[in-house]
Amino acid sequence: MKARISLVTLAVADLERSLLFYRDGLGLQTEGIVGQEFEHGAVAFFELQGGLKLALWPRRSLAHDTGLAPGGSSAIEFSLGHNVASRAEVDSVMAQAARAGAVIVKPAGETFWGGYAGYFQDPDQHLWEVAWNPQWTPED
Repeated sequence: MKARISLVTLAVADLERSLLFYRDGLGLQTEGIVGQEFEHGAVAFFELQGGLKLALWPRRSLAHDTGLAPGGSSAIEFSLGHNVASRAEVDSVMAQAARAGAVIVKPAGETFWGGYAGYFQDPDQHLWEVAWNPQWTPED
């Protein structure tokens, strides 16, 4: 298998609430909710870098599509990393997330690996790390 991840889907409890968080709160670009004419079809897509997309899909719809029973979730099953170009940008993104209603899990600070990072959770408790790594500067 070649690693060609083109879509990351987050299962959400309330699609409209999550749309507002990511679009209005974090400023991610989207056409809004599409597919509402289909049962289990409503979804919101966000354009990220390099052709990668983020999808928000109701938890019950993902369960239906996979055939798996909806179950409990844990915030520490995985995290999404957002790498930025400076410590100041980490602080700025963390503040933006807090204003959007995110729960700050770990305020930004120096890391054991020589960088600067913090964690927040979105309305569905998905965990995001905002990090500056002096060895890994993002290309914009």
